Amino acid sequence: MIIESMELKNFRNYRELKLQFDAKTNIFYGDNAQGKTNILEAVYLSGTTKSHKGSRDRDMIYFGEEEGHLRTFVKKGEIEYQIDIHLKKNKTKGIAINGVPIRKASELFGIANFVFFSPEDLSIIKQGPGERRRFLDMELCQLDKVYLHHLVGYNRIVTQRNKLLKDLSFRPDLIETLDIWDLQMAEYGKKLIESREAFIRSLGTIIQGIHQKLSGGKEELVLSYEKNVGAEELYNAICKSRERDIRMKTSNVGPHRDDLMFSVGGVDIRKFGSQGQQRTAALSLKLSEIELVKQVIHDTPVLLLDDVLSELDHNRQNYLLNSIHDIQTMITCTGLDEFVNHRFSINKVFRVIEGAVYSEN
Repeated sequence: MIIESMELKNFRNYRELKLQFDAKTNIFYGDNAQGKTNILEAVYLSGTTKSHKGSRDRDMIYFGEEEGHLRTFVKKGEIEYQIDIHLKKNKTKGIAINGVPIRKASELFGIANFVFFSPEDLSIIKQGPGERRRFLDMELCQLDKVYLHHLVGYNRIVTQRNKLLKDLSFRPDLIETLDIWDLQMAEYGKKLIESREAFIRSLGTIIQGIHQKLSGGKEELVLSYEKNVGAEELYNAICKSRERDIRMKTSNVGPHRDDLMFSVGGVDIRKFGSQGQQRTAALSLKLSEIELVKQVIHDTPVLLLDDVLSELDHNRQNYLLNSIHDIQTMITCTGLDEFVNHRFSINKVFRVIEGAVYSEN
């Protein structure tokens, strides 16, 4: 699967832009704050309907404009897709596949798969559990439309249940309706937990081998699922937590409290690992993500590397670059020296200057 080309209109700092991508390595270089990351954001948005940064639609529209537009051409085997995304400042975005509008964003998932790697991802191990859950959800939603359905349902129910918990202080008669929300929360939550268990089990097997190579055989990384509560115990746990939930006016148990554990030699490196250990584990996680996506979709994802190389030492740079030769990759950087020094094969080079992109080969 490859992204063949893209057209942007009133997106971020681009008034109008047309790009033809190479099927292998595409480099976007230039000074900071010129618009390199915006291109990767647009590519990611075209397959997931969301910004990798969590930006709102209105914030991605060119300043002073009411609407923005992205058109992306994807080739998957012998099938070609045209994906149009229409961003609107005060309305829900419009999405069309091959000129046909779709009602649900989930209909877009599965056409293109992406692995996004930014400097912020190097801190995913030491950051809070919310970032690790976000990683889980973003990847699982790309791979499994059913998971997306369950996640949307679960999040909606938790939001409604939390609102009810706040309302009970002045509407105690509403307490009887909690039973309905508890049942639905447990039903959707159970599905999320089961899907996460399978995903983490598969990812954990892959990450061990990759991390051993990255660490020169010195470390064995174990990835495990820190469930807030098990799938079968979820409903009972929600019921037992009811008094506490009413007192605290929030839902205290469920998969929205889950986390990922990273350990080396039995030591939790989220808390006690060195910065080097945490960064190596984060790189292992991203490379494992690529391999797992390949296994699940029987195809290659598109890899988006946003200024990551400058954050890695020589050995980690080499390992990363040697691992991505067989997939379409889009890389942003401030200069080409790091690629020349590594004798890395560059198929297409773009220079980005103040919202203008110039192809150099």
